[in-house]
Amino acid sequence: MSPRTPPASDVSLTHPDRLYWPDEGVTKQALADYYAAVWPFMAPYVVNRPLALLRLPDGIKAQQRFFQKHAWKGMNAHIEEIADPQDPGGEKLLRIADFNGLVALVQSAVLEIHPWGTTTDDWERPDMITMDLDPGEDVAWSAVIAAAFDVKARLEARGLAAFVKTSGGKGLHVVTPLAPKAGWTEVKDFAHSLAESMSADAPQKYLATATKAKRSGHIYIDYLRNGRGSTAVAAYSTRARAGAPVSMPLDWQELQGLAGPAAFTLANVAQRLETRPKDPWGDFFDAAVPLA
Repeated sequence: MSPRTPPASDVSLTHPDRLYWPDEGVTKQALADYYAAVWPFMAPYVVNRPLALLRLPDGIKAQQRFFQKHAWKGMNAHIEEIADPQDPGGEKLLRIADFNGLVALVQSAVLEIHPWGTTTDDWERPDMITMDLDPGEDVAWSAVIAAAFDVKARLEARGLAAFVKTSGGKGLHVVTPLAPKAGWTEVKDFAHSLAESMSADAPQKYLATATKAKRSGHIYIDYLRNGRGSTAVAAYSTRARAGAPVSMPLDWQELQGLAGPAAFTLANVAQRLETRPKDPWGDFFDAAVPLA
């Protein structure tokens, strides 16, 4: 994963020393530098996809948070507006086409990037499935890791590949690349059936419905990321949380020794890029097959 020559951008950052994560000392410039370092690896998961964006103009300590799927006043031109083919007359959605677009997001205080599981080349046929493992209170981290391996085994039994990343929150995402063939309904139904089968096989461990009353001690297998218009945080995206965590792609082998869900932060990613020999998701789209 050796960082290549950082890409150049012609988007200028105003107030580059503005603190986005005050306690960690992370500035707007530091966020742009981070994204420059991971851009070669991150690009396939954010370019030419409809995006939902979490903007915090005054940083993570401020009350102001905007979850935006549509344009805002003064938006940089490198953030593109696009029509949803199913709603051509409706409010335009957002996407980026290149590194300039990503720096424009940084300039606009976008601290979380949540793409759809499809590209705008093929709106109606997703190219990934995301299973979000969301532990309730009192769930040991080792149980979340075991759940990820359980999802992996079930996907592989169906002839599908499985990749894993931290969510940057409390849990893990197990993500499957798809050759775009099945539609949204089929993909969501498949994810739902996977969650239901895990819950049926181990009801003491897993839930397939987001029932708050039953969450304690269980892992919610969130399949709802896979509907049309639903999103999941992008690989390598930062999270607007204390500690400045990022959603980090992992090798399955390193998952066993992972300290916790927020193990990777803006403070230690640079070291990871220097020490990892290759991108753990380097063959992600090469492993894509159609959903049967």
